[in-house]
Amino acid sequence: MQESIPHSQLQLWLPQVAQIALQAGRLISQMYRENQQQAFLDVEKKKDGTPVTEADLQADRLISQALKVLTPNIPLVTEESVAKVPYEQRQNWSTFWLVDPMDGTKEFIEGTGEFSVNIALVVNHRPVLGVVYGPEVGRLYCAIEGAQSIATDADVYQLDIDNLDMLRFLQAAEMIQTAPLNPKHPTKVAVSRRHGGRTELFMSELNKPQTVKMGSALKSCLVAEGKAHVYPRFGPTSLWDTAASQVIVQQAGGAIINAAGHALEYVQTPNLLNPFFLVICDPQAQWPKIPEIM
Repeated sequence: MQESIPHSQLQLWLPQVAQIALQAGRLISQMYRENQQQAFLDVEKKKDGTPVTEADLQADRLISQALKVLTPNIPLVTEESVAKVPYEQRQNWSTFWLVDPMDGTKEFIEGTGEFSVNIALVVNHRPVLGVVYGPEVGRLYCAIEGAQSIATDADVYQLDIDNLDMLRFLQAAEMIQTAPLNPKHPTKVAVSRRHGGRTELFMSELNKPQTVKMGSALKSCLVAEGKAHVYPRFGPTSLWDTAASQVIVQQAGGAIINAAGHALEYVQTPNLLNPFFLVICDPQAQWPKIPEIM
């Protein structure tokens, strides 16, 4: 497997990966709107107790097939297919796609629309390409290592996705960067609607905390584009929940760090779980300490 991938290759892949994310987002949104009109939603539970819907599974198939065509020699880990890939098979992978076809399944089920498609390329334990698309919030975020993060409005119902010149579309996107902390102004904290006591305790140590509620990896992207200063996560997450947004946050000037202050790494493990982490606008600022273990 490659030890590195040239920047020029990442530049070529990014618009193609963004196109895949848009296509998956359109599929999910169509099913989301259909489900909003029905009185019920068929929801199953995976072995870990987390919910999965037909939208998760169909998006997974679309993304997996497209990435296999784009890069047939790069293996793939997705939330919905990882159970089929034993740890013994993937433990030595240094380069792989890491995908959450629909991050925020609970948001899909509850009808908030705050879910996202997350696609990342990991090389040597770090993500080097990331795309996060929130089809119902109409926002597409993209980044590759060595270039500024970008974001653009992308209304899945207004765009002709299949015929879209994705390269020109991304070239017209805005460059985004994190917002500086200002002691005279509130610290904006991105949180989910289900955050707990540890998050409240963390916020109590911040300057004039003001919450910004959002679901899925979109919380991290709010930090990347300066709409929030920090996103504390003190609950269970998996590697596919953070990899894509980590590239976007880092290339916008921020970081995603663990309790020791180090950037999250993406190493193949049996369970692929993250530690607790902070998504921060300023890696040089002093942040309250966070718990090391769950």
